Amino acid sequence: MFKNFFKNKSNMTTENTEFDQEIDEVTLENNANGEQLIIEELSVEEQLTQDLAKEKDKFLRLFAEFENYKRRTTKERIELFKTANQEVLLAMLPVLDDFDRAMVEINKSEDELLTKGVELIHEKLKNALVAKGLEQVDVKAGDAFDADFAEAITQIPAPSDKLKGKIVDVLEKGYKLGDKIIRFPKVVIGN
Repeated sequence: MFKNFFKNKSNMTTENTEFDQEIDEVTLENNANGEQLIIEELSVEEQLTQDLAKEKDKFLRLFAEFENYKRRTTKERIELFKTANQEVLLAMLPVLDDFDRAMVEINKSEDELLTKGVELIHEKLKNALVAKGLEQVDVKAGDAFDADFAEAITQIPAPSDKLKGKIVDVLEKGYKLGDKIIRFPKVVIGN
């Protein structure tokens, strides 16, 4: 019996040893798989980190593009408001010119009340246009001619050497709206 027991015990030990080896092999495989899982998880984490960085980059670029769009449209809107009255002001300029010519002729007359009345209307019109942003381009006889700020209608022989290449006469006043010239002054230059 003892013999059988020992024999069985030795068989059991052999079986246990085989079983332990199987367990050890399974454990090693599990550990190896576990390490692979850990490696895969890290690479998944790294992948997620990279994806997050890409999405942040996309977001920042989109945000910057939107901010540029807002700035650009705001600037365009301000420019539009500044020049919105341009067509109306351009239509009013001939009336202002007529008033200027009328003032010259009325000042020749003896009627002070007529002169004063027309002068008041003329000033009201000028003040209303100035309030809307209209400014006169300051060009006068004797100034050097600059094609960026005046339009030369004709050239005449200069009355003196001082007026060669300079403005001899201003035929029509020029006006600007803000920084933009909406009508160039028409001048005669000496050569």
